[in-house]
Amino acid sequence: MLRERVKKVKSMNDHEFAETFKDKVILITGGTGSIGSEIVRQIVLYHPKVVRILSRDEAKQFNLQYELRRYENIRYLVGDIRDKERLYWAMEGVDVVFHAAALKQVPSCEYNPFEAVKTNVLGTQNVIEVALDEKVKRVIAISTDKAALPTNTMGASKLLSERLITAANFYKGLPHTRLCCVRFGNVLGSRCSIIPVLIKQIQEGGPVTVTSTEATRFIMSIREAVRLVLKAGVITTGGEIFVLKMPTIRIIDLVEVLIEEIAPLSGRQAKDIPIQYIPMRRGEKTHEDLVTEEESAYVTEREDMYAVNYFNGHTKNVFCYKSSGQAVLTKDQLRHLLKEEGLLCLCQ
Repeated sequence: MLRERVKKVKSMNDHEFAETFKDKVILITGGTGSIGSEIVRQIVLYHPKVVRILSRDEAKQFNLQYELRRYENIRYLVGDIRDKERLYWAMEGVDVVFHAAALKQVPSCEYNPFEAVKTNVLGTQNVIEVALDEKVKRVIAISTDKAALPTNTMGASKLLSERLITAANFYKGLPHTRLCCVRFGNVLGSRCSIIPVLIKQIQEGGPVTVTSTEATRFIMSIREAVRLVLKAGVITTGGEIFVLKMPTIRIIDLVEVLIEEIAPLSGRQAKDIPIQYIPMRRGEKTHEDLVTEEESAYVTEREDMYAVNYFNGHTKNVFCYKSSGQAVLTKDQLRHLLKEEGLLCLCQ
């Protein structure tokens, strides 16, 4: 199976998820984004008492409210994690927080760096302090591979966000709250991700832009990413950065597969779609890191993830989990994955 390593998470019985989330009050910051909204879709299946969605975007809230209109236990809260007072109202009586709100686009953060700091750093600290004050039981923060060896503002701000979350477990000796992070790579089909952009370029007849034939990325589906986030929420003891294991692809393979599949659907021939090589954006990497050599000394390995915990002491592990050092999916495997996730229908 293509994503065998990731799908091993399904060996966890749904009963264990239900034990953690049933009859609980759940808050999801950034709950209308790609990851946040999928957390909502999955968490409601475990019968929480209430799911509160905190988001700045009322248009996305309207769309999600219509999609999930059959659920009567979802509350839609307009607000921003930069506003600490708003967080106190949103987090009153909450048992579990999934913190998915962030500025995530590399160019946006590069040209508006302190806006990234306000949301990804100061906003995360607001979430931490309010969660501790309100005695929330668990906080699971969503991070990114760009936090490992960061070369851009977004990655640096998310790295500091991770450090704030993990260190917060020791603010008050042994607090009521367990806080952890989940770090993963490119989520296929998420908003503003590469696939919708490439498909639009193909529909327009090209050129399809690529930075390098060597570029590699970690990938996974939104569904799988969120299921592993839920698992992290179940197993955390506090202080971990859970690093999800996932397949690797070459970007050029993705481009070629999309051209082969999408061009005919757009009334064009694949051979007529040109590929254009462009310079890398500021702060962009050829390959991505998920676990650095320095972090590996603090790693505990599981079947489907690594857990980095700086407060557990050193181990003898020395390795790097980097996209350039992994076996990549073949084009046929990648094609199958895209079809399985319904990502070749975006043009319709």
